[in-house]
Amino acid sequence: MMPEEQQKIPGPEQWFAACRTEDVVLNGGVCVKYGDEQIALFYFTRRNEWYATQNLCPHKKQMALSRGMLGTKNEEPKVACPFHKKTFSLVTGECLSGDECDIKTYPVKVEDGIVFIGVNV
Repeated sequence: MMPEEQQKIPGPEQWFAACRTEDVVLNGGVCVKYGDEQIALFYFTRRNEWYATQNLCPHKKQMALSRGMLGTKNEEPKVACPFHKKTFSLVTGECLSGDECDIKTYPVKVEDGIVFIGVNV
């Protein structure tokens, strides 16, 4: 297969520096603004994993997920909306509460103490 025929693996078109690692609460989240978007960034300390999702809870349209509680469901990392307790997978964005209101997720990487979030522009 010629290089121009190879299938492009989808990924973020751009990484932006969201914050420093110490800016994020252990086992919690912060809200990061990127343009007009609010992104919830989480550090799941006991798993030593970083996640990012939309901050908007689709249930009642409140910008609240960054203040949600982290946990797991069958080893799946999740966040629970602090107001309505709807839970969402931090990996896929799927609503784990049985509703059809999934959320957007973003890739995250950490380099030299800086947390980067991948976005499509």
